[in-house]
Amino acid sequence: MSQSAGAHSVGETIARIEQATERLIASGSALSDEQIREPSRLPGWTRGHVLTHVARNADGLANLLTWAQTGEQTPQYASVEERDAQIEAGAGRPAAEIVTDLSSSAQAFVAQARELPEEAWLAQVQGLRGPWHPAWFTLHRRLHEVEIHHVDLAAGYAPSDWPDALVTDLLYRVTGQLVANPETPDIVVTDSDTGRQFLLRPAGASGLAVTGPGHALLAWLLGRDDGSALSAEPAGPLPTIPPF
Repeated sequence: MSQSAGAHSVGETIARIEQATERLIASGSALSDEQIREPSRLPGWTRGHVLTHVARNADGLANLLTWAQTGEQTPQYASVEERDAQIEAGAGRPAAEIVTDLSSSAQAFVAQARELPEEAWLAQVQGLRGPWHPAWFTLHRRLHEVEIHHVDLAAGYAPSDWPDALVTDLLYRVTGQLVANPETPDIVVTDSDTGRQFLLRPAGASGLAVTGPGHALLAWLLGRDDGSALSAEPAGPLPTIPPF
């Protein structure tokens, strides 16, 4: 998460969500019924699973906006089991039906976000997993969900297609989470595009230095790439990164 993220940037973030969603819908709309049942980049999931998941994510995050506005606890999902069942039930639908669902759920989320009172963006909410956060961060969660799963769709959209601003924001978010995970290896990563460095090891510890383009670093840290485009010092295999 970049330092500029916050309640004051709501309008800009909503616009970024709309642009990312339009790109995802375009990719989904190009798929036939046969292609949407083909494997995605996520083990055990077809492209239909991925797009249905993104649609249900819009519904779930809309629940958090309702929570922020009303003050009444409205869970993102009733349970992990119910969320998984909804995805499984929707994954086998015809491509056109899945894309329509993706579009309508996304539009409903954005419409609700645009109508949320300014003071509600500072309300604290909590998703199915993870810590409490202000409601404005729900928008960043949605943007990241759409962009990451667009790559997972395996339909021509690659990490190199991620907008630069997204790469920067997500590098801050992902490394911030990883540095708090005791299973994270001692490494420092350097974005060769911007020169930014992200420390994933205790101060003074000797560990691995990994360097490469921001999108390639991000894809590797997210488990979406093997890191073959990255360089390591000292040279050798890259370590395993805990799941995001």
